[in-house]
Formats: sequence, C-alpha cells, structure tokens
Amino acid sequence: MHFSIQKFPEPLECDFGDKTKSFRVEEAFLGQGFTTMPLPVWSVPPPLWLQLGIEALWLGTVGLTAECLYRFKLASSEIVRKVVHIGAGHVIVLAWWLQIPAWVGISASLVFSAIAVCSYYLPLLPSINSVGRQSWGTFFYALSIGLLIAWFWPLHKIYFAVLGVMVMAWGDGLAALVGQRLGRHPYTAWGIQKSWEGSLTMAIASFVVSSVILGSVHSGSWATVAPIAAAIALSATGLEACSKYGIDNLTVPLGSAAVGLGLETWFGPI
Repeated sequence: MHFSIQKFPEPLECDFGDKTKSFRVEEAFLGQGFTTMPLPVWSVPPPLWLQLGIEALWLGTVGLTAECLYRFKLASSEIVRKVVHIGAGHVIVLAWWLQIPAWVGISASLVFSAIAVCSYYLPLLPSINSVGRQSWGTFFYALSIGLLIAWFWPLHKIYFAVLGVMVMAWGDGLAALVGQRLGRHPYTAWGIQKSWEGSLTMAIASFVVSSVILGSVHSGSWATVAPIAAAIALSATGLEACSKYGIDNLTVPLGSAAVGLGLETWFGPI
C-alpha cells in the first residue's frame, strides 16, 4: 500500500494493490475539520510516536530559545515570556495538521497545567514566571488548550480551537510588547491599567489571525469573512482588557472560539 500526498484541490490517489481510487481531499475529510486546510493532508494520520515527536521537538525548540534568552540576559523577562507565549501556542496548529487524537491533546494539557501550578511553588520555569507580578497565565494557557480540544475536536470544527489559541498567542503576545514599549495613552478598565496602543495591537492581530484561519478553511469571500473576524477581534480585545491575574489566557481563547462558532451557527457556513 502506498499513498501520494498532494495539496488541495488536486486529487488524492490511494493505491491498494490492484485497486486505485482517486478522490478529492474535501471528500475524504468532509466534516473532519481538515476540509480545505492549505497544508499537506495526511491520507492516514502519522503514527502516535511521530506526532508526539514533532510536538516535543517544537516545544523543546521554543523552550531552549527562551532559556538561552533568559540565561544570557539577551532579553527582558517579559519578552522571554512572550516568546514562549507565542511559540507554545502553535502546538495546536501542529495538532490540527498531524490529526492528533483528542485524548492526547487533553492529556498533554492536564500534564502541562499541573507543571504550571507546581512552577509557582518550585523553580521549574524561571524564565517564564520571573515577571515580577502575580499571574496564573501559564496555568490558564495550558488549561485553555485542553478545553478547546475537548470542545471542538468532537464537533469536527478544529479550526475554532486553533483560532482561539492563535488569537491568544499572537494578539495578547504582541499587545503586551507594544503596550509596554510604545504605550503612551493609558486607560483603566475594571481597575486594570492598559494602553490604547496595546489594545489596538490586540485588535489588529486578532483580526488578521481570524481572517487567515477562517479564510483558509472556508471558501467564502473576503466580504463574508471580514465581519466575523472583526467581531472575534473586538470580543477578544474586550476580554483581554478587563482580565486580571492572567485569566485572559483562558477567557480570550474560549471567548474567541465561542464567538466564531456562534456566528457561523447563526449565519450558516461562510
């Protein structure tokens, strides 16, 4: 048996000895959350060891980069934290591409959530937790990925889980960096001081991320995708602005995904 993997929309040919069947990717994966993803589609999911190996390699690279930046004083603690924040979020993109089973993602989320809790009492993640302020963001981040997988993998709408995490990774990550370095116009929301520059960055990054993901999954026009992406971006920005103690790492991913799902359900497929 051999498989030749081609990109959508070229046909996918599978040779089963004396029988060859050619069909399109969207027919093979209809309703599985991979319908029109612009990445090579696996005709058969990779073995579990390869899936875990690729994910571990990515996380190891992110962690090593952060540790080098921290140990050699190449960046501030906040920048190191955001390197991890943005980089680690892409595990969900790899999980989507590799078709990792839900139970694996949920189990990994629980493990990393437990490690995050322990790291607040033990020096397990000094490069991440040494930001000089009280925050449970690392724990909520790991937890949110597991909750999104448990929610959207069974619904075969995996792209909403990816969207939620990517909005959190890029939106919040860039907003924090811009707000701290370039924030000149502060405001207060629910007792939390933010900057308009940071919030604007959050909105723009969230809009771009949402547009790219929704546009790559659905065949709708830009005029259809843009309003939904804008609604997601505004919701994510509002949730980020009024969240304390790092809970935005939970509310933003779940809220963004929920808004996207709700709008798609209300208006129908894009």
